[in-house]
Amino acid sequence: MAPPDLLAAAARLVDIPSVSHSEAALADHVQAALEAVPGLDVLRVGDNVVARTHLGRAQRVVLAGHLDTVPPNGNARARLEGDVLSGVGSADMKGGLAVMLAVASDVAEPRVDVTYVLYACEEVDRRHSGLLTLTAADPALLDGDAAVLGEPTGCRIEAGCQGVLKLDVSVAGSRAHAARPWMGTNAIHRLGPILDALAAYEGRRPVIDGCEYRESLQAVGVSGGVAANVVPDAAILGLNHRFAPDRDPASAESAVRDLLEPFLDPGAGDAVRVVEAQPAAPPSLAHPLLAALLEASGAPPRAKLGWTDVAFFAERGVPAVNFGPGDPELAHSAAERVSRAELERAYRVLRGILGAEPS
Repeated sequence: MAPPDLLAAAARLVDIPSVSHSEAALADHVQAALEAVPGLDVLRVGDNVVARTHLGRAQRVVLAGHLDTVPPNGNARARLEGDVLSGVGSADMKGGLAVMLAVASDVAEPRVDVTYVLYACEEVDRRHSGLLTLTAADPALLDGDAAVLGEPTGCRIEAGCQGVLKLDVSVAGSRAHAARPWMGTNAIHRLGPILDALAAYEGRRPVIDGCEYRESLQAVGVSGGVAANVVPDAAILGLNHRFAPDRDPASAESAVRDLLEPFLDPGAGDAVRVVEAQPAAPPSLAHPLLAALLEASGAPPRAKLGWTDVAFFAERGVPAVNFGPGDPELAHSAAERVSRAELERAYRVLRGILGAEPS
């Protein structure tokens, strides 16, 4: 059979606004599309939609994708130019959603059971994630032997993901009049040596399963100061650390604390506080289902340097990878777009691993 018009299908999805926390209309659309497919058991939980086959296969694969987008940036509506679709979410990840819906409709007898998970609030604070909502409703909804996240990867496997550690570094000083600074200690100035160390930081670049991960440590925020004529007695430096899958959050935190230790005086009130910690996920490319996907993709894998929900599945013992149409470097930008060729390639690959050969 000829592939469906995936570009037009993706354009329809782009034209349904679904900024985080406002996914109801898109969830309605997705739910209706999946309920029209014979043999799918469809469940709606909030603005999250799960559809499952129950064919008694030996293995189950989860195909998952988020419904939400970031706020538009002059690109709220779909724009078609030849075989290219532009618009908010076109790559991240309504192109991937269009592919999943087409696969669900076209593959009636997959060789593995399939769970389609289309969920809300991926682009915002983790506590709002639709995956957590589904877990609270029934953890078994997300069971599987392997998972594929339809994040934009240019139809190339992006294996695993790096973990995220967010920390606040608080340093103390003592107040004084700005005209007599020698009578106090400027807490903001005390951040200088820490910032120098961060500027000189060179992240580890471990290679795992042939994928090179690249760690980073960045200052992402500074706060402090009392008034324009007062030497500040406190300052807080926000840090963002991305760590490779050969570390867990505890070991990543320990490494950051070791770097900071020479510059801090706990006795004076200096402290480091973990604000958020999300684990990394290993590449998991040895799993047969994911190895088949890798072979079908026709391209070598690369490491996922950002954090995605592959880590959510990996934490639950489900090996997962990122694979979908669209350029990840354009995600969240005004230039976000996806091509017909990418959509059709992703469709062919996913149909293939589910046991349906494209005609």
